[in-house]
Order: sequence, then C-alpha cells, then structure tokens
Amino acid sequence: MGARRLVRHLNSPRDARGPSRGAGRDRGLSTVEVVILAPVMILFVLVLVAFGQLVDGRGAVDGAARDAARSGSLQWEEGTAMSEARRAAEADLTDVCSGPVEISKTSAGFENADLFSVEVSCQVRGLAILGLDIPTTLTGHSTSPLDPYKRKAG
Repeated sequence: MGARRLVRHLNSPRDARGPSRGAGRDRGLSTVEVVILAPVMILFVLVLVAFGQLVDGRGAVDGAARDAARSGSLQWEEGTAMSEARRAAEADLTDVCSGPVEISKTSAGFENADLFSVEVSCQVRGLAILGLDIPTTLTGHSTSPLDPYKRKAG
C-alpha cells in the first residue's frame, strides 16, 4: 500500500491550479543544448589531444637528440659517430614522426674537439587529428662531451 501512495503522490500536480505558465516553453530545451554543446565539447577534447601529441612529440625529439649526441660521442670516427647518432635518433622516433628523421652535426670538427653536438628534426602528426594538414616540424639540439677513453691514442 505504501508504494501505491508514493506513486500517486509523485504523479499528482503540486497544486490545484495546474502546471506553471512557463513550463511549456522550456520543453525540449535540454535536447537543443546537448545538440549544440556536444560537438563543441568533442572539438575541445580533440584540440587537447592534438596539442598533447605536439607536447609529447617535442619531448620525444629532445630525447632523441640527447640519445643521438651521446651515441655519437662514444665513437672513434666521425662517420661512425654520425651513423650511430642516426640509428639512436631513428630508434627513438619510429612512432612519433610522420616523415624521415633528419640529423645533422652542429659541432665544429671531431678529431680535436671536446664536444659532439647534433640537431634532430622531423615532422609530427600533431594537428592531423583535427583534419588540419599543417606540417609541424619539431627540432631538438643536444651536446655531449666526447668520451676521452674511446678516443684513439695519439
């Protein structure tokens, strides 16, 4: 008996005058709000994801430059140093870059130098998730001291 009384109470009008005057005009308003706001919210989430990918790409490129400089600094010859630097950078950036990885040595000399510097750059997919085909090239620089124990004795 208690459940029936509760249902009757919930279905009965609040007072004898009937529904309020403005209730009919608000009918369906929440549906319109959802239809308008849902695409805006989805676009906002996609923008956050796209910029998150750019930040992640920046960290990956900087890490690849650091690894490339360290790998190259451990070698005895400049040619071997550049090939090891390229191998290290490409291994770090396989899932990040959408194009080829470019590596260049920015330090002067190799035989009599104390430092090995590289610049790593590649294009990332960042804003492609939004349908914007804007090429975004990220570049990272790093320097590592040449290992004196790996150098040829003179």
